[in-house]
Amino acid sequence: MAYDVTHSGAPDTMAQARTALREVVPSLVSLVRGIPDARSISVGAWTVGDVAAHLSHVFRFDSDAIAGRAVPEATVTRAGMAEVNANMLAEDGERDPAVLADRIGSLAKKFDDLASRSRAATVDWLQGVRLPPSVVACHLLEECLMHGHDIARATGRPWPIERDHALLAVEGGVLPLIAALPPTAFLNQEKAGPFRAHVEVRLRGGGPISLVFDRGSLTLEAGSAPDIDAYLSADPAALMLVFIGRQGIWKPLLGGKLAAWGSRPWKLARMLTVISPP
Repeated sequence: MAYDVTHSGAPDTMAQARTALREVVPSLVSLVRGIPDARSISVGAWTVGDVAAHLSHVFRFDSDAIAGRAVPEATVTRAGMAEVNANMLAEDGERDPAVLADRIGSLAKKFDDLASRSRAATVDWLQGVRLPPSVVACHLLEECLMHGHDIARATGRPWPIERDHALLAVEGGVLPLIAALPPTAFLNQEKAGPFRAHVEVRLRGGGPISLVFDRGSLTLEAGSAPDIDAYLSADPAALMLVFIGRQGIWKPLLGGKLAAWGSRPWKLARMLTVISPP
């Protein structure tokens, strides 16, 4: 059965996302404010100051989407978003941790106010995609969790990710975005080539979802499906960090955060080489 992106648009999903953001943002603001050196490298070529500034940009364009305002023109692929993010960082020279912490805190309050008043069934997001407002909120939550992890790892500070928050970010944000965007958006087309696989992911605390890889495309099927090549039982936080390339698969496998089985389990490793989240 095809995955229905509107399933994530239920009012309770928005309420849960707003609650999660109110729980996460104070820790995020404290983390940013405590950055000892904004010039230290965090992820890729980005400094921790760049990561914090980028987070403020995400708050702004997700707020614009919720409010029905124009959002940046972008092709939602890794290359497309890298270009948009680089332009935003070039136009915004602020890297002072205290200033960025205050900015993020203020933007978070504005986002929550906009989200509380949103009555639209769907809103315009990047690349002209129409999304339920709750998906935008869950996307913002995922960005906070992911980039909080980036800053914490670079500065040697803890950043525990609660299972419920990660589950909401994945089920309410990541999966609906995969379903709504073109099926090529989340894959490295050069590496995907002829790769085909049917992987069932069982999120702990959530439901099963089938990922269908077919020669450069990725689509979703709700629930269990026949002809599965491999199964993956996953702690939501571990899956999120593996999926976005923040950690390899072996540590969470050995630690029990992930468990894999099936007739062709080797396809899981191949899957991770072709996934390229924007």
